Amino acid sequence: MRKEFPEQFDSLVEKYSELLVGETDSRTKEMVTQYALYSFIAKNMPALVKHWNSLYPEGKDEMKRIVGEIKTMNEAHRREMKRKEDEE
Repeated sequence: MRKEFPEQFDSLVEKYSELLVGETDSRTKEMVTQYALYSFIAKNMPALVKHWNSLYPEGKDEMKRIVGEIKTMNEAHRREMKRKEDEE
């Protein structure tokens, strides 16, 4: 792996976080990364996620909390972007 790749990939996650929820702090980027990876796995290997959820019910609960928080942040970000658009 090229040494620049981690920084390049981080910039991708940062931009995705900015576009998705309007924030790019390290905590939010970590949540967005977990959300994106979990969503990807759930779509591609649902049996794996079902198995993981049964093994780690507290992890499943935490993932539900993260998804809910991202959804709330996304909705607030979209309202703010709409408000700014309407002001123009």
